[in-house]
Amino acid sequence: MEGDEAMTALPEDGWLDAHPPPGRARLFAVPQDTGDYTVEDWLRLPETGERIELIDGSFLVSPMPGYDHAIAAKRLLRILDDARPEDYEVVETGNPEVGEDGLIPDIVVGHAEAMLSGVAKLSSADVVCVIEIVSPGKSSHRRDYEIKPPKYAAGGIPHFVRVELMGDGAPRAEVFELRAQGYELVAEAKAGDVLVTVVPFPVSFDPGTLTGLHRQG
Repeated sequence: MEGDEAMTALPEDGWLDAHPPPGRARLFAVPQDTGDYTVEDWLRLPETGERIELIDGSFLVSPMPGYDHAIAAKRLLRILDDARPEDYEVVETGNPEVGEDGLIPDIVVGHAEAMLSGVAKLSSADVVCVIEIVSPGKSSHRRDYEIKPPKYAAGGIPHFVRVELMGDGAPRAEVFELRAQGYELVAEAKAGDVLVTVVPFPVSFDPGTLTGLHRQG
């Protein structure tokens, strides 16, 4: 109306100077690498949106996985959860203590009694299977093929499953069982085939259903 001040969405002069927008900041900075951190130090880290593992006394920070990785993990967890006996539980990104390392597998299958007891970490003795879904990049490939499997084996975890989302025949799934010399491949399948395994319990599925446009029944 005439005589009224013009309406505007712009702030008054000097408002931005007095109220600067917040800059991007990390809520948590990973401690400086000293190479001698313990599992207790690892468990004291605050919750963040990053995956922080303790490997050989150092903190290893991994970015959040891509959506294809997250979807594959969700679908595989559903398959395993539907097949598990009642004395097992299946979770994403658990916190098993493996020797002096604190590792974060993509999926953990463990004894239900221990997992339902409210613990913050899970002893490797209570883990029956760990699953890693390989993300793109050399560091992820090396971690899931060379670094973590021997540590899981040394911790006595009976079964290890690796899912590869890239390359020929992907998605591919490999099932390993702990033997005297370490993990031994006992079953594998590529997309379009059916993976049949009895470890850690009987389950069968086509790895191809872990990616792409598929609806679970």
